[in-house]
Amino acid sequence: MTRPIVAYKSDPRRGAVWHEVFAREAPELELLDWAAGDARAAAASYLVAWTPPDELPRALPRLEALFCIGAGIDHMPLAGLPDSVALVRMVDPALARSMAEYVVLAVLALHRDWPAYRTDQAAGRWQARPLALAANRRVGVMGLGEMGRAGLEALRPFGFPLRGWSASPKAIPGVDCFAGPAELAAFLAETDILVCLLPLTEETRGILNASTFAALPRGAGLVNAARGGHLVEADLLAALAEGRIAAAVLDVLSPEPPPPDHPLLAHPAVIATPHVASATHPESAARQVIAGIRAHRAGRPIPNRVDRRQGY
Repeated sequence: MTRPIVAYKSDPRRGAVWHEVFAREAPELELLDWAAGDARAAAASYLVAWTPPDELPRALPRLEALFCIGAGIDHMPLAGLPDSVALVRMVDPALARSMAEYVVLAVLALHRDWPAYRTDQAAGRWQARPLALAANRRVGVMGLGEMGRAGLEALRPFGFPLRGWSASPKAIPGVDCFAGPAELAAFLAETDILVCLLPLTEETRGILNASTFAALPRGAGLVNAARGGHLVEADLLAALAEGRIAAAVLDVLSPEPPPPDHPLLAHPAVIATPHVASATHPESAARQVIAGIRAHRAGRPIPNRVDRRQGY
């Protein structure tokens, strides 16, 4: 019996782990590394990739499902993807745990004035700043999917009052939840540290802008661990200069990699990291794809299939 072919098009070092997992746990599937012009890979029913091959319908005419190797699919060429091909995003518990670690790190850095202390150290200043209680620092998370919920849960033990905002209504124990454009201003008005974990869609592109910053309490902190496209960088620079935003932690910029003279990289009130908040873990990601393929072949819905109308 011919085994279904799964083409892998991503980092070859991680790919070695994928091959081990597939060989050990899914012998009924054949995992092949993608190479343009390879007739066997072109016969794949399933593709695992961060970016698919150009002219996808011609390159993989038998494709039934495309598994994105990351949680976000905003970079995917949806217009060139046939409706018959299922698009599946990665929802990996290990990915969410890593993001939760980053959210805690970033929020605590802003809560404890880490950017200001870094500036003081560089200038040779030894001075203490007022110590705020976590109970008096309200943290708001934009985006209440798996990443946002994991971040909120990780913050809970510190005692911050927690708030959340999303496109559609959500209910999370211990979190004041807001939804939709009508409730955005109320959410922002009592958020001292704003964390963006939204998917990047046409509705959320540029949402971290001058209007958003003006709606926050003066001196608020900002964390963007979602996508560079969420942030209007010129508006953040202006808000930092005015003191509207006191400091920011940014894991994403636009473009990536940014030029060495990017103004936010050298800004004393900004901590920037090179898109490392979280990354797909190859073992658990491979198992998720195996489970999705088995569901598809059994006629069941594939978990985490993207609703293309919503963009996530």
